[in-house]
Amino acid sequence: MNVVDRPEMLVVGHAVRTSNADEADPGRAKLPGLWQRAGVPGAFAHVPGRVDENLYAVLTDYESDHHGFYTQVVGVAVRTAAALPEGMVAVRVPGVPALKVEARGSMPGALVESWRRLWKHTESGGTPPRAFSTDLEVHHREGVDLYVAVFPPMH
Repeated sequence: MNVVDRPEMLVVGHAVRTSNADEADPGRAKLPGLWQRAGVPGAFAHVPGRVDENLYAVLTDYESDHHGFYTQVVGVAVRTAAALPEGMVAVRVPGVPALKVEARGSMPGALVESWRRLWKHTESGGTPPRAFSTDLEVHHREGVDLYVAVFPPMH
């Protein structure tokens, strides 16, 4: 895990409010349905101004830490969100210092394992500490890159 400067971006997609506890219970999990919608061919074809072909997951509106509720938006990066397709939201991902973790291998297992490493980092008091503001997953051909917002180091 290394700290990088995550650039600001705008993501348009579908949103759900959930928690890791809910996601561990198949009867309450909302993310599989969200990702199923996002995975349909052409799901974002009608979104204007796409920046690339990647899928993005934005984790934001944290209630507290990784035990609380948060909002996840799955969608595409856009230049502007002037016209939102019905049922979609736009979320600004601020440019901040972030821990970058690369998930490679069989998905979603490799991604889940990367998040587990991040949770362990948090629970062990790892530095830099997570900010629990806005986190980003970039899903591309080679795997997934996680950018988890951290507090900037004090000088």
